[in-house]
Amino acid sequence: MKPKQTYRGVVLRDAAQASRMRAQQGAAVAAAAGAARVRVGREVAGRAGKGVTVVSGLTVDALELDELAARLKKLCGAGGTVKDGRIEIQGDHRDRLVAELCRLGFQAKRAGG
Repeated sequence: MKPKQTYRGVVLRDAAQASRMRAQQGAAVAAAAGAARVRVGREVAGRAGKGVTVVSGLTVDALELDELAARLKKLCGAGGTVKDGRIEIQGDHRDRLVAELCRLGFQAKRAGG
């Protein structure tokens, strides 16, 4: 492979192929991050003792997160919100949410005691 001299340095002929391989490796890392475990826990801090179930670790965009939150709130028959990329649902519904998230294809795990 003969290098081609340019003003800024040396450009190899297979540079396009090397960049494609780097892009494929980046896609594989992103796919592995997409398979991250979803945590379903309970928090009471800052809520005057009222508990909420928190679903964190979801790797979906904001629109899908809102749709998923609406579906989970309807399943539990409770209110809730989406804050900082996490879904908060009023009350303790950890078991029900873990079962539903597993059914939807997420790797969900109950967190906390």
